[in-house]
Amino acid sequence: MSWIALCDTTRAHFRADGLARHAQPLPKNGPDLHRPMVSGSFVLETQVSPYDRPQLLIGYRSPRQASTALTLQAVPGGGIVLVMTRGAETFHAAVNLDTGGRTDILRVTYSWDLRARRGRLTVERPGRARIAMRELTDPMPLSRADLRDMVMKRELCVLSSDISYVAASDRIEPVGPMPSLCPNTPVMTGSGYRPASDIRRGDVVQTLEGSLVPVLATFRRTVPAAGLFAPVRLRSPYFGLTQDITVSPSQQLVIGGSRVEYLFGSEHVLVPSGPLTHGKAASKRKGDLLITYCQLMLPDHEAVLCAGTYLETLNIGRIRRKRDALRASLLCTQPRSSLPEHSRTVFPVLGEFEALTLAAQRAAA
Repeated sequence: MSWIALCDTTRAHFRADGLARHAQPLPKNGPDLHRPMVSGSFVLETQVSPYDRPQLLIGYRSPRQASTALTLQAVPGGGIVLVMTRGAETFHAAVNLDTGGRTDILRVTYSWDLRARRGRLTVERPGRARIAMRELTDPMPLSRADLRDMVMKRELCVLSSDISYVAASDRIEPVGPMPSLCPNTPVMTGSGYRPASDIRRGDVVQTLEGSLVPVLATFRRTVPAAGLFAPVRLRSPYFGLTQDITVSPSQQLVIGGSRVEYLFGSEHVLVPSGPLTHGKAASKRKGDLLITYCQLMLPDHEAVLCAGTYLETLNIGRIRRKRDALRASLLCTQPRSSLPEHSRTVFPVLGEFEALTLAAQRAAA
């Protein structure tokens, strides 16, 4: 089932039997909304305030007897504090990710598993390999009714204007490196272009260096189509694309050429997809509640040829050395000994202004 609730600045949706069924008739006998969920995850993305004081992200209190109350606060420096109460019971958790005073977007995930009596509070900077997590014992669960009220009844829940979306799932959602290509993205293999979703371990793909490299693993995940998961349509013929493709905002293009070297003093640069929506090279794809992404893992962190341009593959860094982070990630099913160690890219990452300028100049050339 997975995702059951989603709200952002323009919409709010709840479906107890899964958002993937939002267009289908409601079942006659659905799950008990008021029973605490055996497992689940509560996810949000937020811009952290630059001011040196605590910031209330979420404040919720159920109107029911022996009700649940929840507050989530951001504290200066990247700290997240969660406090939950139900009747006389109180649960508290905190985690800190040193942001260095930056106001980047943070993704916060609270997950629980009552059978294992374990939970996890995580804060991460998506796309920057920065993550901090706190393993929890006997976490407090939420019910489907709580999650419904939080996203659908704004009179019961205060949401900070800095939050881009809130979503909830009935599973333990992974954190860390995420897929970023739509399944139909054409990827150049040894036998020509194939959809990314059709590529399997052992297939070879063409990299930026011109060589054919074997795929170690492929990953796939369905996520809310919001925030840094909201799909971006990259438009042809910008950046050499032979057709439009859809990616996540965090997907980076690897662009080279004499103009790049002249402007930025580097053989290649990385262009994040998200900022390109503020120009003509890309647009936001609207109307989706959920979106499925996939991605390839190669022996090294390399770019592959996709529809005429080069896109980065999954960068897992040195996650194999971090047991807790590995266990909480999409890579948890992979044998630890089989995972590579990826180095950081040496190419500079362009800011929004530079990316839009480069797109405009290449279009005019």
